[in-house]
Amino acid sequence: MTGHTAAPEIRACGPADLDAVLELLGASLHWVPGDLFRRFFEWKHHENPFGPSPAWVAVEGSRVVGFRTFLRWEFEHPDGRVRRAVRAVDTATHPDARGRGVFRALTLHALAELAREGVDFVFNTPNAQSRPGYLKMGWQEVGRLPASVRPRGPGALARMRAARVPAERWSLPASAGVPAPEAFADPRVDDLLRSLPAPRALRTRHTRAQLAWRYGFGPLAYRVLALDGDVRRGLAVFRVRRRGSATEAALCEVLAPGGDRRTATALERLVARAGEADYVIRLDRRPVTRSGYVRLPRQGPVLTWRPVAGTGARPTTREFDLTLGDVELF
Repeated sequence: MTGHTAAPEIRACGPADLDAVLELLGASLHWVPGDLFRRFFEWKHHENPFGPSPAWVAVEGSRVVGFRTFLRWEFEHPDGRVRRAVRAVDTATHPDARGRGVFRALTLHALAELAREGVDFVFNTPNAQSRPGYLKMGWQEVGRLPASVRPRGPGALARMRAARVPAERWSLPASAGVPAPEAFADPRVDDLLRSLPAPRALRTRHTRAQLAWRYGFGPLAYRVLALDGDVRRGLAVFRVRRRGSATEAALCEVLAPGGDRRTATALERLVARAGEADYVIRLDRRPVTRSGYVRLPRQGPVLTWRPVAGTGARPTTREFDLTLGDVELF
């Protein structure tokens, strides 16, 4: 915007800013104005059981020209302490204000406030275009999270190889299993969660409320497959989406009683055999699994990390036990 030399005012984002923020997200990130994206924003940032997303705006006069928010997240650690984290998501600068340091100013201001709040660290999986900007602000590359796939057949494999574009945001209809809100309304999920072994690395602190929120937004159409229809015996969460000319099933979570590997393998096969997509994709560092998933060389999101409250040594990917549900863009 010509004529502006002073830095915008940065302040906390409040309820009265929602319309302006949604308009900015439309101008910057191509969110489509309307009830769907308003509801999506409110679900994502206001209903998270880990807490509402802290957010800030950059303002020139009465005009919002920048927006920065972080999704709250909690991890279980092998030492028994819960680590409070945030995930860097949904930042926007108005096209008229780009190139003036708005993104950097918002992010550094936010980090200072999150440090005072006692947040342990921030993590995200930025793409190659945005990663350099994060690294300049103190983020560090942890490493690539290995992607693993199971194609349905030769034709599906060819479509998968040709699908070199981002996946679509909204899901396709699927019939296997049951809708995630129905599955996580079942109190027997609590029995499954209590059976999980202690974490051996940083692992998302799952509760039934957290799972119901994370996989509960209707247009994302997450599905749950349970062994013999009983969630206590183990469950898998997935959704089907378009990626170019291919259909992709994103396997987001596999929860098996006691962490039993045979049960996990059975669940992984269930999703693949449901035949809902050309291929199933998940995070898995094993070269080949008994359930038929094969690791893709040099593929998968790059995890970045930054300490917030205090300092800390950069972790390795093996110090995180992350699923696609933890890092999927949604």
